[in-house]
Amino acid sequence: MESEAGNRLPESSTLAEQVAAAIARLQVAGLSHDEAGQSAIVLARFVLGWTAADWLSRSRESAPPEFSSRFLPLIERRARREPVAYIVGEREFYGRPFIVTRDVLIPRPETELVVEEALEHLHPRTPEPQNPRTPVLLDFGTGSGCIAITLALECPAARIIAIDASVKALAVARQNARRLDADRRVEFLTESELDSLEVHAVAEASVDVIAANPPYVATADRTSLPHEVVDFEPAIALFAGADGLDVIRVLLPMAARLLTPGGWLVMEIGQGQRSDVQRLIQGTAGLAFSHVRSDLQGIARVVVARREV
Repeated sequence: MESEAGNRLPESSTLAEQVAAAIARLQVAGLSHDEAGQSAIVLARFVLGWTAADWLSRSRESAPPEFSSRFLPLIERRARREPVAYIVGEREFYGRPFIVTRDVLIPRPETELVVEEALEHLHPRTPEPQNPRTPVLLDFGTGSGCIAITLALECPAARIIAIDASVKALAVARQNARRLDADRRVEFLTESELDSLEVHAVAEASVDVIAANPPYVATADRTSLPHEVVDFEPAIALFAGADGLDVIRVLLPMAARLLTPGGWLVMEIGQGQRSDVQRLIQGTAGLAFSHVRSDLQGIARVVVARREV
């Protein structure tokens, strides 16, 4: 395979042979063998409309007509480090497919911890005394809507409100809500609309859980990020000042104001930020630090705080 997308392999080659050539191209572009292999197979399956099982059983077949002309441009996009999720326009989160564009962050597996922790507090192990009030959850910085929509589908009894500063991100989130049949279950607001709380019937001290995956990357760390992240994902959803905590500094007093007494803040943080975030929580009137959940690599990933009773 040449680096120019217009070149084609012989039409008589098998799918496996074309993918092998694509893997070699991606390795030349700087991807590891594992990254190149995974990317090439996913993109081949995308073009073919195949499942993983289809690929395992049929990859030795001859490539269909026009496969090469559709496949090679995608490989060239990946060679320029565009994330596979943006190329195929989708990423799975909590077992569901979410549309993603360059207006939203690509959902990560570790963010599922935010969902799990939020569900713990929407579905407490020990039921509280009879309380007919509908639980309210606010998803701060919803992006693709993956947290809000997942929680709406996993906890149908809750009222879910999702906010974001980006109108374009909210458009993607609404599209995902329609696609996953959750559009009647999630209310989407811009941050400016959230300021008019009474208009949207979100009174102070009425939110039971706030879930958030805020921007938390320090601007100085930009050069250390992978090309896939810094060159393609939206900067507004990544960077938060010199130490990465600027948005969290805004979020904490907002949480103290909106949460009902005993309500919970569940927030994703960056590697190495646990101590600083814990200190900020302890310095916020009305909030008390609760605990931290770590991801599979043992990195403190989700911080939980509680509104004091």
